[in-house]
Amino acid sequence: MASGRRSSFLFAALVLALASTALQAQTRVRGMITAVDAKGFTVDGKTQVLLGDKSEIVFPRPIALSDIRPGEFLAISSMKRADGTLTAYEVRRFPKPLNPRHGPLDGRDDQTMTNATVTAIVQAAAGRELTMTYDGGSQKIGVPASASISTQVPGNRTHLVAGAPVNLTMDKDRVAIRIQVSPPKP
Repeated sequence: MASGRRSSFLFAALVLALASTALQAQTRVRGMITAVDAKGFTVDGKTQVLLGDKSEIVFPRPIALSDIRPGEFLAISSMKRADGTLTAYEVRRFPKPLNPRHGPLDGRDDQTMTNATVTAIVQAAAGRELTMTYDGGSQKIGVPASASISTQVPGNRTHLVAGAPVNLTMDKDRVAIRIQVSPPKP
């Protein structure tokens, strides 16, 4: 009986170690594409990113806030006000849940990232307020008319141009896993 528990414990520890290694092997990169070549592109003039056969590229297509419904999965970048309320400046709809969570954005205390499911939409004084639910909690986030709202659609290599903002994950060999690319700003 004890050896069975020990085997189960060792197996669980091995699975956690492998999952941890896989996560550590991924790197997140945010910035601007500064150069493009046949093998990939450079971000902010310093980070080389390679493209592989399985590199996924997504591109934002603008939508209206009224297009968002309860039950949909969103990623919301917000500013945190002095009173603790959250005001969205970017709302992205995804076709499936992706890394549900709520926490600081890029290590900043004044900005948050909430990846969660919409559970309620109500009219508020300064726009609409979304209630977002994820494992372990929920957040109410105000969405003013000035917020950028989009849905993620499949993109392709033609979207990867100098001046385009990107948010991506890449593996230990610098091969892009998933690239979110936006149009260059005028």
